[in-house]
Amino acid sequence: MADQVTTSGRMPLLRSLRARITAAATVIVAVVMILASIGFSAVLGSEVRDATTRAAETRASELTTRIDDTGTAGIPDLDDDIVQVIDESGRVIAASEDAEDGTLPADRDGEVVTYDGDPVLIVVEETDDDMRVVLATPVDGDEATLATAGWLLAASTLLVVLVVAAVTWWVVGRALRPVGRIRREVEDITADRLDRRVPEPSSGDEIAALAVTMNRMLDRLDASATAQRRFVSDASHELRSPLATMRQHAELARAHPDATTLDDLAEVVAAEGVRMQDLVDGLLVLTRLDEQAPQRRGVVDLDDLALAEVSRLRAAGVTVDSSAITAVQVAGDERLLGRIARNLADNAARHAASRIAVGVARDGADAVLTVDDDGSGIPASERERVFERFVRLDEGRARDAGGSGLGLAIVAGVVRASGGSVTVGESPWGGARFTVRLPAAG
Repeated sequence: MADQVTTSGRMPLLRSLRARITAAATVIVAVVMILASIGFSAVLGSEVRDATTRAAETRASELTTRIDDTGTAGIPDLDDDIVQVIDESGRVIAASEDAEDGTLPADRDGEVVTYDGDPVLIVVEETDDDMRVVLATPVDGDEATLATAGWLLAASTLLVVLVVAAVTWWVVGRALRPVGRIRREVEDITADRLDRRVPEPSSGDEIAALAVTMNRMLDRLDASATAQRRFVSDASHELRSPLATMRQHAELARAHPDATTLDDLAEVVAAEGVRMQDLVDGLLVLTRLDEQAPQRRGVVDLDDLALAEVSRLRAAGVTVDSSAITAVQVAGDERLLGRIARNLADNAARHAASRIAVGVARDGADAVLTVDDDGSGIPASERERVFERFVRLDEGRARDAGGSGLGLAIVAGVVRASGGSVTVGESPWGGARFTVRLPAAG
C-alpha cells in the first residue's frame, strides 16, 4: 500500500512526517499571509481613498471661498484642477481648462466616476450664491499605488511561504535525523544481537527521551533473553540428571543381571520419575506465572494450608511447632497458595537440624506466614539469590536429596502474582526464617 513503509525501510516522500509537517506549515503560513495581505490592502485602500477625499474636500472648500470672495473670473485660469461652477439650473457658468470638454456629474458627490477616460473623485461644494463648485480629483495615481502595494504583498507572500517551506523542511529534517539513525540501528537488531543499542542524541528533547526509553526496553529484552537461555540450559541440565541415572541403572541391569534386582531398578526409576515430574510441574507453574495467566481467585484459609503442611511433616517424622498458627484468610488461588506453604515446608525440612516452626498471623492489612528451621541458615549475601531459578547453595547441594532449585523461585513467583512479598532472614534458632506477606481478605 502507498501509505506503508517500502521494503527498503524508507517512507514514501509524500507520506513522510517531514513532508506532512512542511506542507501543513506552508499552508498555514500561506493562508495567514493571504488573509493578512487582503486585510492590509483593504485598510491601505481605505486610507488612501480617505486621504484623497480629504484633500479634494479641502481644495473644493478653498475654491468655494475664492469664488465667494472674487467671483468666477479666475476659474478658467486654473490649469492644475478639474473644476466647474454650475448655477441653480445646472448650467456650467465657469470651468477650468481641463473641464471644458463636458459636464461633471454634480449629483455624484463622493463617488469615483470616469471623466475623459480617467477615473476621478467628484467633490461638490455650494457657494453663498447657491452655485455649486464641482471638483474632479484624479485617482489613477491612487490606483497605481494600490496596485504596486498589491504586487509587493503578493511577492512578499510568495517569498515568505517559500522561505517557511524551506526552513521547515530543513529544521524538521534535522530534528528527525536521529530518528533515521535509530530506525537503521533497530533494523539491524535481531534476537542474537540484543546487545546492540540505538544512538542517544545529546539534545535532551523528546527524540532523545525516545532513544533512552528504547535502549531501556532493549536492556530488558536482552536480560529476558539471557535469563531465558540460562533457564533453558539449567532445565536441560536438571532433566538430564534423572534421565542419566535411569539409563545407567538400566544398562547396569542389562549388562550385569546379577548385580541388581528388578525391585532395585523399579525403585530407582520411580524415584527419578517423581523427580522429573516435580521438575516439569515446577517449570509449568513458572511458565504460567511468567505469562500472567488468569488465576482462580477466591477466599482461602491460610491457616488451613499451613496446618495441612504441619500434619504432612509430622507424619514424616519431622518435629514441627504450630502454636503460632491463627485463623487468617487471604484472597487468591488456593492451589498456588498451597504451593507456597508446601515449598517452604519442604525447604525447611530439607535444611533443618531437628525442628521446624510454622506460624500464621494477621498484621494490619497483611496476612503473614512464617517458616523457621534450626539449620545452618542462609548468608545475608545469598538471601536474594535463593529465590532465583535453579539456585542451590553449597550446603543445599551437599544435603539436597532431590530438590531441583525451583521451589523458592515458585514461592517468589506466586507471592508476586498474589500481590505480596517474601523475604528471608534469621530464625530464633539460628537457622533461616522465611516470611511471606499477602493481602488479607476482609
